[in-house]
Amino acid sequence: MDTFLNFTIFIFGLIIGSFLNCVIYRLTPRQYNGGGLLRGRSFCPHCKHVLSWLDLIPVLSFLFLRGKCRYCQKPISLQYPVVEIATGAVFLLIILAVSNIYTYAYLLLMSCFLIVIFVYDLRYYIIPDKIIYPAIAAALIYNLLMSDIPRMSDILMSAFGAAAFFLAIVLVSRGKWMGVGDIKLAFFMGLLLGWPNILTALFLAFFIGAIMGLGLILSGKKTLKSEVPFGPFLVAGTFLALFFSEKLIDLYLTLFLIK
Repeated sequence: MDTFLNFTIFIFGLIIGSFLNCVIYRLTPRQYNGGGLLRGRSFCPHCKHVLSWLDLIPVLSFLFLRGKCRYCQKPISLQYPVVEIATGAVFLLIILAVSNIYTYAYLLLMSCFLIVIFVYDLRYYIIPDKIIYPAIAAALIYNLLMSDIPRMSDILMSAFGAAAFFLAIVLVSRGKWMGVGDIKLAFFMGLLLGWPNILTALFLAFFIGAIMGLGLILSGKKTLKSEVPFGPFLVAGTFLALFFSEKLIDLYLTLFLIK
């Protein structure tokens, strides 16, 4: 029964991942003019041919079509199967980590916001307000309904503290190191993670960002003056803290503090 449930959740995640790909594409007005995020038929971004249901089966359509459009034979971006599989994996991790149905539904929604932010910022170097503001609103509403006063104070302090930290970076660098979108994302992370998980997420984001940045510079793909979106690192840190924060903190204490 557990195996069947996990498989069902993973398939559901693949389907939602396909929808998230659609949202990511339609968030960009210059690429999509169909009238909104939820209206209009899906079509090939190259030849504009409307896609049939056979072209929209998560992962399988990409494999059967060998990564090419059925109609114009132009390549289909790897983003589509990767986002679908990643969403399925995240949905599965959430159900393995929590048992409360309300918390599970909440984390599913939050993970969808985070995945869209990750991909959109990676591709376009911007965190869309159409995603981050609903994410913040949903997190606030959930915490107001589900948290007691001490816990709510802890969450708000984490959110405002994280946002203030990034605001300071933006002001000191005059927007060269971080953007306003990172401030909003940090606030959302604080609402989602609370204390001390927000510290874990921020540490991991900067650590992963430093490693990736150094790798890009050494490979010649970026220079010290190149612009690199930080949102994907913040999202990666958030997911790692969400699922593995306690284990990572224990590992840190074991390696560096406990003699």
